[in-house]
Amino acid sequence: MANLKLDKLDKQILKMIAEDARVPFLEVARACNVSGAAIHQRIQKLTNIGVLKGSEFIIDPEKIGYETCAFIGLNLKEPESFDGVVEQLKTLPEVVECHYTTGNYDLFIKVYAKNNHHLLNIIHDKLQPLGLSSSQTLISFHSAFDHQLPVMDIIDSEE
Repeated sequence: MANLKLDKLDKQILKMIAEDARVPFLEVARACNVSGAAIHQRIQKLTNIGVLKGSEFIIDPEKIGYETCAFIGLNLKEPESFDGVVEQLKTLPEVVECHYTTGNYDLFIKVYAKNNHHLLNIIHDKLQPLGLSSSQTLISFHSAFDHQLPVMDIIDSEE
């Protein structure tokens, strides 16, 4: 997809809502010196063209009992079964991300489990039956950081 042309107002809005998705539109409007209706229209435009993909509350997995985070590289016995495997992975609540990749794996997934024993059950009972030829699991001890792309830095570097 080609780079979208965003004007100064779009960039100001993106910067503010990236910092706090719950910021009231009227506060954004005041900061940008435009009407609340103008902000509402711009947010709708940014959503319609796919720049914004919604908003959500982030649940801390550890706080609800999922203490193990793992990244698993998957290799399929039948690579032509990609689409079916991805659809089955979508049904597994513990699988929170799935990526098509280059390199050593056909797919790379992120999984949350209650503990290492639960992780073993996920791999053995839920992943292996999908038709894997092999897998490699990396357990994350702790996330050093997790953030979105810094909106203004990227946009400013494109100008």
